[in-house]
Amino acid sequence: MPLNLTITLAASAPKGAAVGIGVLASAAGPKLPTGLTVSAQVLKGRGFDGKLGQVLAIPGKSATQVLVGLGTSIELSAESFRVAAAALARACTSEAVLATDLIDAAPAKLDRAAVAQAVTEGLLLATYSFTSYKSKPNVRPLTSVVLTSRGGRIVAAGVARGHLVAEAVALNRDLVNEPAMTLTPTHFAELASTIGAASGIDVEVWDENDIVRERLGGLHGVSLGSDQPPRFVKMTYNPPAASRGKGKVPTLALVGKGITFDSGGLSLKPNDGMLTMKCDMSGAGAVLGVMSVLSRLAPECRVIGYLCITENMPGPKAFKLLDVLTARNGKTVEIYNTDAEGRLVLMDGLSLAVEDKADAIIDLATLTGAQIVALGNDMCALLSNNPAWRTQVLDAAERAGEDMWHLPLYKKYRKHLDSPIADLKNIGLPMQAGTIVAGLFLEEFVDGKPWIHLDIAGPAFTQADDGIVTRGGTGYAVRTLIETVRTFSIPK
Repeated sequence: MPLNLTITLAASAPKGAAVGIGVLASAAGPKLPTGLTVSAQVLKGRGFDGKLGQVLAIPGKSATQVLVGLGTSIELSAESFRVAAAALARACTSEAVLATDLIDAAPAKLDRAAVAQAVTEGLLLATYSFTSYKSKPNVRPLTSVVLTSRGGRIVAAGVARGHLVAEAVALNRDLVNEPAMTLTPTHFAELASTIGAASGIDVEVWDENDIVRERLGGLHGVSLGSDQPPRFVKMTYNPPAASRGKGKVPTLALVGKGITFDSGGLSLKPNDGMLTMKCDMSGAGAVLGVMSVLSRLAPECRVIGYLCITENMPGPKAFKLLDVLTARNGKTVEIYNTDAEGRLVLMDGLSLAVEDKADAIIDLATLTGAQIVALGNDMCALLSNNPAWRTQVLDAAERAGEDMWHLPLYKKYRKHLDSPIADLKNIGLPMQAGTIVAGLFLEEFVDGKPWIHLDIAGPAFTQADDGIVTRGGTGYAVRTLIETVRTFSIPK
C-alpha cells in the first residue's frame, strides 16, 4: 500500500490547516510556547501536562490548535519526537491538512536531521493502513502535513531519510499483512525481483531444483510438505565505491527467515497458534524492505540480502521427526520438532553469507515463543558472538527507536543440542532457554564471523494500534537495519 501522507517543508502554515504544537512538561506544569491562546491552568484543568504523547485539541476561529506533549527537557531525544509525531497524526485524522513546528521545538543539543527524520517517520507510520481486502475502506481526510521549520539542507535531508525508512517499513508491513494464499514463496520471490530491478539491486532467484543442486538441505527439507515450491533469493547492493575500485568495500550480510505460512508441519500448531503465522516471513520481509531503499540511501558498504522462503506444511511428503537434514556447510541436523523450522532455513542462508566473505552478518526471524515469554511483544532478543558488533547494532537500534535486549550465548547449553546420530538436533530441552539454545544452533553456521541473531517473534506483529505501529505487521527491525547499514563499520 502506498504511504497515505504527503509531507512538505514550508516557512509557515497554510491557511485553514490544523496546527500541531509541541509542548514540554515540567514540575510546574506544561511550558507554553509563544502564540498559544490558552493558559497553563486551563490545560492542567483539562488533564494536559505535556507528558510525552499526550494530545489536546483546542478549537479556534481560524484553525484548530493541537497540543502534543514532548515530555521533560531532560528526557528529550529524537525518539521523543517520533512518539509525539505519531500521537499528533493519530489525533488529527479528521483534519485535511496539518501543519506542525515539531522540528523547531527540538533543543540545540539534538541532531536536527535526526529529529526531522524521527518526525517524518512518526507521521507516516502512524497513519499507515492496509486496505487491500476492504470492500469499503475507511478514508482518512488527513492527506497532507506541512513541516514549518527553519529548514535548510540538514532538515531536508532528515525528512528525505525518514521518508525512505517509512517506505521500507511500510513494504514490510504490506508483505506481512498479505494473506499466505497470495504471498506464496513464488510470488514473494517475484516481488523481490521486481523491486530489485526497480531499485538498481542485483537479484538472483533459485527455484526448487537450484535449491537441491546448491545443497540447501534445510530449506529443501522444510518445503517438502507444501505444494508451493520454495525459493531462495539473493539480493546485492554494490555502493558506488565498489565500481570505482576504491580499495576494500565492507560487506554486510542480512539473512531473513521467510516462512510465508507456518502450520508447524507434522508437529502441528493448534488453531490459535496459527492465527498470526502469515507473519512468519517477517525477517525476510524486513530484508526486502531494507534492500528496496539502499540505492537511494547510498550507503558506502556492500549489502547482501538472503531470503530463505518456503511454507511449512504437513503434506504427505513432509519431513518427519528423527529425519536428518544436511545444511549447505555440511553439518547434519536431526529433527526433533518440525515446528522449529526457521533455524533450518536460516542455517543455509548463514552458510552462504560465510561463503560470500561477509565482514559481518545479521539474521532475523520470528523464531521462538520463548522470546515472547522472556521479553514480551515490545522488544526483541539479540544474541551475538562479537561484543563490538553487538554494541554497534544496539547503538543503531537506540538511534532508530527500537528496543532490543542482549541475551547470552551460554555455551553450557550447547549440549542441549547434542544428537545421538547427527551433528546436532534442531531443538534443545523442553522449557529451558529456548531462545538462547536457538542462537547456539545458528552459531554453528557462521564460522566465527561477527554475527548477530535478532529473534523478533514478539514485536513483528501486533493486535492493536499503538504509537507508530498499526494492527498487523509492524515492520520491526527495518529501522535498526537501515541505521546499521548507514553507519556500518567492520567490527573488530
